[in-house]
Amino acid sequence: MSDCCVRVYTVRVKTGDRKNAGTDANVKIRLHDVNGRHTPDLVLDVGWHDDFKRGAVDKYVLNDSSNLDSEIGKIELWRDDAAGYLESPEWYVEHVEVEPQATNKLFSFPLHRWIAADRHYIIQHYDAILPQDDPHKDQRVFELAEKKKLYEYDRKSDDPNCPIQVKKIPDDEQFSDSYQYDISFSKKTAFVETRLIKLLSVLSPWESVKDIIDLFGATGWNIERPNTVPHWDKDTWFGAQRLSGCNPKLIELCTEIPEKLAVTPEMAAPFLEGLSLDQALKAKRIYKVDLKILEGLEPKGDYVIPVPIALFFVTNDKSLLPIAIQLFQQKGPGNPVFLPSDDPYVWLIAKVWYNLADATYHQSLSHLGFTHLQMASVSVCTNRNLSPSHPIFKLLAPHFLYLIAINTLGLTKLISPDGHVAKTMSIGHTGMFDFICKGSAEWGIDTHCNLPKNLYMRGVDDAEALPNYHYRDDGLVIWDILNKYVTRIVYLYYGDDEKLQNDPELGKWGHELTAPYPEGIQMKGVPGEGKFTCREQLIEFITSVIFNCSAEHAAVNFSQYDEYAFPPNYSAQLEGKPPANKDVKTEADLMAMLPNKQITLDTTLVVKLLGTRGTNNLGSFEQKYLFHPEATKALKQMEEDLQQASITIKKNNQTRAYPYNVLDPKTIPNSISI
Repeated sequence: MSDCCVRVYTVRVKTGDRKNAGTDANVKIRLHDVNGRHTPDLVLDVGWHDDFKRGAVDKYVLNDSSNLDSEIGKIELWRDDAAGYLESPEWYVEHVEVEPQATNKLFSFPLHRWIAADRHYIIQHYDAILPQDDPHKDQRVFELAEKKKLYEYDRKSDDPNCPIQVKKIPDDEQFSDSYQYDISFSKKTAFVETRLIKLLSVLSPWESVKDIIDLFGATGWNIERPNTVPHWDKDTWFGAQRLSGCNPKLIELCTEIPEKLAVTPEMAAPFLEGLSLDQALKAKRIYKVDLKILEGLEPKGDYVIPVPIALFFVTNDKSLLPIAIQLFQQKGPGNPVFLPSDDPYVWLIAKVWYNLADATYHQSLSHLGFTHLQMASVSVCTNRNLSPSHPIFKLLAPHFLYLIAINTLGLTKLISPDGHVAKTMSIGHTGMFDFICKGSAEWGIDTHCNLPKNLYMRGVDDAEALPNYHYRDDGLVIWDILNKYVTRIVYLYYGDDEKLQNDPELGKWGHELTAPYPEGIQMKGVPGEGKFTCREQLIEFITSVIFNCSAEHAAVNFSQYDEYAFPPNYSAQLEGKPPANKDVKTEADLMAMLPNKQITLDTTLVVKLLGTRGTNNLGSFEQKYLFHPEATKALKQMEEDLQQASITIKKNNQTRAYPYNVLDPKTIPNSISI
């Protein structure tokens, strides 16, 4: 055939940035057009060039005389076993692009797969196809069988409510070269940088609150003062903590005073701005937090964790103020109701003990249990049941990045017999795991991760009744943007509900989401009990997962430094016992409760590290999975919506008494990667 019939193609291959992703194997490719014709085997090789290095993009110019149609419909890619070569034959391919030079059209083939030796992988253009429509079903069956060997379910506790995790972290889930994170190494580095102040801390006790404040400006202590320092002891801040602190989902509307709370109308009257208690309740101006779930937990050693219930009042100037704190559930002698009118240090110490209980719930459930562990369960189930070619896998994959890796690291370094939790939290590591199991028994993805439903259930969805609830207001903006994006993607690939109902992979996924261990992850609150019958159910579930992996985790994680680094504000460990009476207290009584300098420094360093952001912000994905033009448009629209939301939130923070930055989309990572 004459040279005029030769077609020239530019092929770009992106090798993934994963452990052992690169290869020295011999690689070949066939291009298939939409009419069934294909090229002969074409070798991908550049002389004197080390092809397919981890994280690299390699470019190849291929000549072929097969006279294919200008539309490339699929590629066929394979490698040999690389016997005798220096590097591992394993090869992880992120994507391949084919550009016929005659048309300059770009055809994208996302793989996101490990390429086994001598197995031909056939990848459709865009590679986002439902299983019932895939002409290469055998490939999907093979890949999912291999995935199930890698992603085995495991329950780390005998408690049947323990969240299900992966038995062994697959190489696929390891941190990339560009995102190496080692908590123990980072802590050691930070301690070396602050060795002088650490040494001084061991030799002398805290003497006053000022002593702690001065720590953050001390020579050798290169860490900023927490934002809570100026207002940590104010009632306005204590109320605001329930709305925009690191644990903002416990507050709920109070419609009647619980029988177990020894608050009388006369007791509350001085704090209700002329209203009677009954009037304030009817006007939706009384809110409560009841931490009864802490009852029965066993903290470490002789430490005590209160089981408090507290009331809050919305003032005329739209502040939320605490008006009563009872530190244990059953009213009676030795369990007084503390009031703002009490001796100042008595009231302050009651708030500090209340926050110990709140912090225990936050770290155990709001943070570790309900984001890290529950979402890892979904990640494992998704990898087992949805092919890499499934559009729902591709929709969710960016939000699982490094989740299993950070959980594995965190459980090893932080929540172990000699880890951070055991040393710096009253609950200890054993108590924390017990608490996670207890909390998980009550957790459901519909009640905890669906933000509009959660707000409605707690009676806090009315912005007029409960103003300045920044978590709610900013969170709903993010929720709506994510929901809009998910809806567009789901409707793109499922033209109707019947298409969804006939998806066998989705059916198996839903089954394992709800099936009891060891068959599944026993997740509660999945729409339709895992039998997705309509697109709206699927949209609700996926939006809940993505919100929890991004915005929810950001809300409970990235304000930790400001909360925990200054122990009088929010401490996870206190010495002694909660007050059982209203005898006058002093600053010395407060200082005697607080953790010592070494624990304070250790806590400060850890929460500082946990506040780092090493991955991309929401909507800006490290890896692109969806290439269909309509999917690309949906992503672009989400990015624009998030950008506008960021502008609005920044503007709102200029007038907020306590700025709330953690749900600014520019600071929300896509996944739980820290």
